[in-house]
Amino acid sequence: MSNPGTPTFDQLRIFLAVVDTGSFAGAARRMNRAVSVISYGIANLEAQLGIELFQREGTRRPQLTVGGRAVLAEARAIGQGMDALRAKVKGLLDGLEAEVDLALDVMVPPERVGGVLRDFAQKFPTVTLKLHVEALGAITALILDRTASIGVSGPLAAGVEGVDCIAAGSVPMIPVAAPDHPLARLERIPPGEGRNHVQIVLTDRSRYTEGRDYSVVSPRTWRLADLGAKHALLREGVGWGNMPLPLVRTDLATGALVRLAMPDHLGGTYRFAGVWRRDTPPGPAASWLLNEFVRLGAADVEEDGFADI
Repeated sequence: MSNPGTPTFDQLRIFLAVVDTGSFAGAARRMNRAVSVISYGIANLEAQLGIELFQREGTRRPQLTVGGRAVLAEARAIGQGMDALRAKVKGLLDGLEAEVDLALDVMVPPERVGGVLRDFAQKFPTVTLKLHVEALGAITALILDRTASIGVSGPLAAGVEGVDCIAAGSVPMIPVAAPDHPLARLERIPPGEGRNHVQIVLTDRSRYTEGRDYSVVSPRTWRLADLGAKHALLREGVGWGNMPLPLVRTDLATGALVRLAMPDHLGGTYRFAGVWRRDTPPGPAASWLLNEFVRLGAADVEEDGFADI
């Protein structure tokens, strides 16, 4: 059994040029070479692989053989991979990052995240993105630990030593419960009534929130770090809790959740900030990401009468 040789990348480029232009002459024009050089390159490639790639007899245009068609798919993959490699290296030489680690607060509206990351993929196709979605102080912890290079954090990032911040919008947090929850069935919720029922509370394990509570009213709490799980528990009537308005807007419209008119707990404004380590400023791709979240956040509308959380 004979083993094929290893073709050069230039030989594969010649092969692809012949296929794409449909002739040796067309490949020669595309690559600015003599037709004899193209013919010689194909002959060497066939010799290296040990198979015939084109049928040259009985046709004016070279036709791929069965073996040629099989080789074509692999040659294209190698060509595309080499193009991607060259683009990535060019980006590095121009100062573009090879990879961006982004940490996002779980409260950032999903539609905003999806839109920004879609545009990022189109604008920076050579940059790999690693996304971390966490709650509360975990965003700051990821930045300081260098697990993430940039982030969009909640208000806990403000004033942390070594972290720079820029305002990136806000989201209204409102108290909600399932329609069959005791609080939702009350025609008028008395002041302090929320303390008599289980409150579903979002938490995290970072050192920045240890021993600290935010918008916690009830001494009876269920604590979890997953906003989706909190949402599901609220819909099941397990307790009441604060949720970002954009996330529950459909639930309020369909009646799956009810906004609670609690006189002593209207809700609050949860502010976002773009964050990064002061000693590691973001590169071009990371800066673009931060600027997009800041730009979109500038249009956020705040609820009247809400204080900052």
